[in-house]
Amino acid sequence: MKLEASLKHFSPQGMHISDDVKGTSPDRLTGTDVMAAIGTTSSRARFGLAAFFGKVGISKTDEQIAVQALARYAMDAAPKNVRKATGGQFGWCMQMLAQFAFADYSRSAATSVTCHSCNGTGFISGSEDVVKHPGIFDADGAEVVAPKIKNELVERVCGTCGGKKVIHARCRCGGKGEVLDRKATKDRGAPVFKTCERCSGNGFSGISSATVHRAILKRLPDLHQSSWSRNWKPFYEMLVDTLRQGECHAEAEFQKATRY
Repeated sequence: MKLEASLKHFSPQGMHISDDVKGTSPDRLTGTDVMAAIGTTSSRARFGLAAFFGKVGISKTDEQIAVQALARYAMDAAPKNVRKATGGQFGWCMQMLAQFAFADYSRSAATSVTCHSCNGTGFISGSEDVVKHPGIFDADGAEVVAPKIKNELVERVCGTCGGKKVIHARCRCGGKGEVLDRKATKDRGAPVFKTCERCSGNGFSGISSATVHRAILKRLPDLHQSSWSRNWKPFYEMLVDTLRQGECHAEAEFQKATRY
């Protein structure tokens, strides 16, 4: 049984009525069996299970456990050059890297965050000159009554989120990972799809390393781009891979626990 299949036991939709014989049915595992398997997996792969449950939104506590465990691992595995560059901000930097790594690991096409430009309001306020009266001009274009213009506080729809208040990670391909190949479709006379070049087939845009770099710059303003690319970026990507490897370990342990 796959670990993903256990999620349905956390939010059952109703009673399943079937005339299958219990001993030979592929669904012979009961909810009690699945919970016991999760307990066994937790004892053998706690980090990976917490990361998975935190990613799918089952438990906020598991997400915090995974981030804290990853931060402790980062403090132990940090390269020498990274340690030297952090100075007295070592703990904060490792915590920040762990948080961004988990956000990247748990990102999907359904991920959305509050728009940072409008703070979730959908509008941006600013002072603008507003024409209250356009003025009056005669046939020769001479001004008879001067235009009336006032500087007022005006709300405009946020250009970043388009007034939606949130920013979606979903790519322009709609999360499918594929887009229509117009040239091949025209040549063949039938729809032909190709892998989306923007998201590389993932269906969503990942967190760029430049975003993580800007966050670290708040405490380490002297961290140059060259040092980030050479020392910090590979370490950050290793932390993301550590979460994926932990989930694979939990997946393997869960399948062992539900095999018999």
